[in-house]
Amino acid sequence: MRAGLVQLTVSDDPAANLGPTLDAIGMAVAGGAQFVLTPECTNALSSSRDHQRAVFHREETDPTLAALRDAAARTGVWLLIGSLGLATKDADGRFANRSFLIAPDGSIAARYDKIHMFDVNVTETEVYRESAGYRPGDRAVLAETPFGRVGMTICYDLRFPHLFRRLAQAGAEILTVPAAFNHLTGAAHWETLLRARAIETGCFVLAPAQTGFHPETAGKGRRTHGHSLVVAPWGEVLSDAGTEPGVSFAEIDLALVAQARGRVPALTHDRSFSGPA
Repeated sequence: MRAGLVQLTVSDDPAANLGPTLDAIGMAVAGGAQFVLTPECTNALSSSRDHQRAVFHREETDPTLAALRDAAARTGVWLLIGSLGLATKDADGRFANRSFLIAPDGSIAARYDKIHMFDVNVTETEVYRESAGYRPGDRAVLAETPFGRVGMTICYDLRFPHLFRRLAQAGAEILTVPAAFNHLTGAAHWETLLRARAIETGCFVLAPAQTGFHPETAGKGRRTHGHSLVVAPWGEVLSDAGTEPGVSFAEIDLALVAQARGRVPALTHDRSFSGPA
C-alpha cells in the first residue's frame, strides 16, 4: 500500500483552507497513494474561542467534512482527515477535535476524538490550554481496512505510550498521528517520540503534520514544526516532508510488522507487578 501524507499551513478560515487541502489530496492520488492522510486541524487553526464559535460547524453540517468525503468517493481512496474542529451539543460549549477515517465510497468508517489535551507551558509566551476550548474524548479507536488495522490518535496523544500499546495489543498494525505540533517541542521531541512509538509497538506510524506560520484574524498566530513522518516498525524513518507544504509518500508493507514483532515480541511480555505505593 502506498501512503500519501498531506502537509498543510492552514489559517483560521476553513473556507480558504479547503481549496489547498483538496489540491494536495489530488496530488497524493496522482502520485499513486491508496491511503491519503491530512494533519490535525485540517479545517482551521485558531486560538480564539469566539472565532472558533463563528466558523466551526457540527459534524452533520460541516462543509469541510462534506467536501473531503466527496473527494474520497470521487478518487476511490481511503482518506484520514487528521482532525476537524467541530461544534458540539455539550452544555459547556466546548468543541470536539475529531479525526475521521473515510472509506473509498465516501462513508465514515471510523471517528476518533482526541483524548489528551495540550495544556502546557512551553515557554513564558508559548502557553496552551486546549481543554479550555475542546472537550477530551474517552475512547480508543481501531479501524479495519483492506490494507491493515488502523489505530487512530491525534498529536499530543503521542506522549502517552499506553494508548499506543493498547491499540497495538488490540491488533493495530498502522498507527496514525496527525498533528499540529508546536515548533519548539517539535524540534526537540517529534521524531524521537514517533520512532519510539513505532519501535515499542512494532507498527507503522504515519504522522501528517501542519507546518510553518499560521496567521489568525483574531490572535497572534502560531508556528508548527512540519516534518510529516512515516516510521517503519523497526524504527526507520521512511519519509520526512521537511518544512514546506506538500505531499510525501511511503510504501507500507505489513510483512515488516510481523517481522519486527517476531524479532522482539515485547507486546506479549507484559507482567503484572506491585508498587510503587
